[in-house]
Amino acid sequence: TIAENALHLLGEVEVVFGLWAGIYLVALSLTEGPAQSIAYLEQLRFVEPVFVFVIMTVAATRPVLEWAGFLISLIARALPLPASISFYVVTLVVGSLLGSLITEPAAMTVTALLLLERYFHQKMSWQFRYLTLGTLFVCVSIGGTLTPFAAPPVLMVAGVWQWDLAHMLTHFGWKGALAVVISSGVAAGLFFKELKGLAIVPKKKSFTSPLWVGLVHILFLMGIVVFHQKMVVFTGLFLFFLGFVTVTQEYQEELKLKQALLVAFFLGGLVVLGPPQRWWLEPLLAAPNPGALYLGAIGLTAIVDNAALTYLGAQVPGLSEMSKYALVAGAVVGGGLTVIANAPNPAGYSILNSSFGKEGISALKLLGGALLPTGIAALCFWVF
Repeated sequence: TIAENALHLLGEVEVVFGLWAGIYLVALSLTEGPAQSIAYLEQLRFVEPVFVFVIMTVAATRPVLEWAGFLISLIARALPLPASISFYVVTLVVGSLLGSLITEPAAMTVTALLLLERYFHQKMSWQFRYLTLGTLFVCVSIGGTLTPFAAPPVLMVAGVWQWDLAHMLTHFGWKGALAVVISSGVAAGLFFKELKGLAIVPKKKSFTSPLWVGLVHILFLMGIVVFHQKMVVFTGLFLFFLGFVTVTQEYQEELKLKQALLVAFFLGGLVVLGPPQRWWLEPLLAAPNPGALYLGAIGLTAIVDNAALTYLGAQVPGLSEMSKYALVAGAVVGGGLTVIANAPNPAGYSILNSSFGKEGISALKLLGGALLPTGIAALCFWVF
């Protein structure tokens, strides 16, 4: 029924900020007049939310996910380790780092699906399941920091603070990659015996669509990424992409618009609600101790989505470079502590939840499973 569908929609984590943004604009129209509300919207920048919608839609298509899965399988077969262990490590490492290219939500989708198929469908221990889930959430959160356009908390500040690819690679990316490798290796080491005795059943077929279709999808993806700051260009490319999908629909699945729309709606709500928050954020973020800001950002991310945290931080003028680093690093490090800490987490949650029994994923046990990889990531981003 309509009422049931409405309640399901309101239960989505990403809806909150968008709804409050709508309420804020209605209140502004009633108190200041519709013209003032429109003028306020016109001075805001909505490039990031629109880009996230476009890139998520393209990256979550069947051909792109098949290419990503094929790449992970190819690398796993090349490692001199038992198949069950090499595939586990490579899935976590490469799947998470792919988030810097195909965006974190798409990386979460393909990695969670591979883990579900090869591991969570089998009789693995609960300790393995929760540590793997926590490691997945943390690794995806920090794995998107190699580029300025893939991780929502980075995307929301990169344009404002002029953080380009070189800045992300040298200040964040290599540390995130190091933490991903260490965390994945530690998880595999802790459950080495359990993984070693596992029989991995390979997929019957790597590709269900022609390779040329996948190649065209990759080219569209690359074009959208290259012009991610030019909304008129990447939206034009997206329209051409929709036409291509329609023409090749026999090799396609239905476009996954819901999750992309929800995340874009969430980020758009942040853009609307961000500027009025400056009054209380400025004294909080202007604290002279970046270490305290770093730890505070890690903790706050668990209860406030990390993109919300960094976007609100970007509204504060005059932040030092060290404070900017502490805020964003803390936000991505804490992105695996809860389901709401990072925008891609609900996608992984929905894919893997059914493999955690009748009660589903426990929030407390997820937190416990994420503490070790979060600690590793916190050290990598602060010590090095």
